[in-house]
Amino acid sequence: MVRSPEERGVPHSAGARGRLLPLLPALLLLIGLFVGLYTPRDVRPDAILAAAMVSAAALLPLWGTVLTGVGACAVFFGLMVDFDALRDATAYSELATLAAIAAFAVFINRLLSRHAQQLGQVRSVAETAQLAVLHPIPRHLGHVTLESLYVAAAAEARMGGDLYGAIRTPHAVRLLIGDVRGKGLIAMQTAATLLSAFREAAHDAPDLPHLARRLETSMSRYASQYPGVPGSETAERFITALLAEIPDDEPVVRTVTCGHPPPLLLHRGEVRELQLAAPSPPLNLGNLVSDGYRIDLAPFHPGDQLLLYTDGVTETRDRSGAFYPLAERVRSWSGEGPHQLLDHLHRDLIAYSGGELDDDVAALVARRRPSL
Repeated sequence: MVRSPEERGVPHSAGARGRLLPLLPALLLLIGLFVGLYTPRDVRPDAILAAAMVSAAALLPLWGTVLTGVGACAVFFGLMVDFDALRDATAYSELATLAAIAAFAVFINRLLSRHAQQLGQVRSVAETAQLAVLHPIPRHLGHVTLESLYVAAAAEARMGGDLYGAIRTPHAVRLLIGDVRGKGLIAMQTAATLLSAFREAAHDAPDLPHLARRLETSMSRYASQYPGVPGSETAERFITALLAEIPDDEPVVRTVTCGHPPPLLLHRGEVRELQLAAPSPPLNLGNLVSDGYRIDLAPFHPGDQLLLYTDGVTETRDRSGAFYPLAERVRSWSGEGPHQLLDHLHRDLIAYSGGELDDDVAALVARRRPSL
């Protein structure tokens, strides 16, 4: 479930503000007319009419900007007629100034429209590239139902490094979620390298610690290809990652954490954060691991769900600066299926942030189905 810009949605309050803002130019025209008719003649509404045209350039399409400019000039000319100022050279000078501002507003409107179009194209290319890296995840792998969510940050048109993957092995389903430090092309290349290594190694690694070591080796080799390259940050990139394994024949989930936020376990209406007894450093910092990777084990029965996520979720802030309380919010949706749960999460994140996310968001839900 990768969210395109059209699917991101906005909260009700943000949508209401978006619908009301285009009315500002018309409101300013009415205020200008009121000021011209009901205040002393030496009080001119020029500044208010000019503000209407400038706001129209930013808020309205071309036709709206043109109509606002024509309306402002018409209001001012009507006031000239009402005040019998048709022979006042100063009044004509002010009318000419308003006409020039109207033309400038049309020019600004075209520039803003072109910039918005170019930004939309860049975002579209970035999201398409992100999709090519992530690949769609099957809805069902063995006895596990899966659903994924990826939402690109609205604040930027840069490619991010959030990633997830799922592989069916002969005896288990293995999951990966990760987040590359930084953004841009290098971050996406790093994410693609890690996903490729995971898709290859997950099939035959005997356990999660071996899988983590193989991923660390792949990322270290990748980083070593760029030593001393001017402007390259690849060697300094690290990836927080979490590996999970849901075996076919045991009602448990095994995890290995490499500097990544702990997953949430949803069990019979309860939501709890899995305790990480032995977290390891992020990938590409494997030289800090002296005693190997350790497995954390938790019960995982039919009907239970596991929510994996990147820090773009928990670091979403509201207007007061408070972080998103993930476990608290998810508790009310714990009875929903994976698709509905992530749909609730997506909409709630948008509402909580006030309409726009400042960081990429990725999440993955795995639900164990009853054995057939």
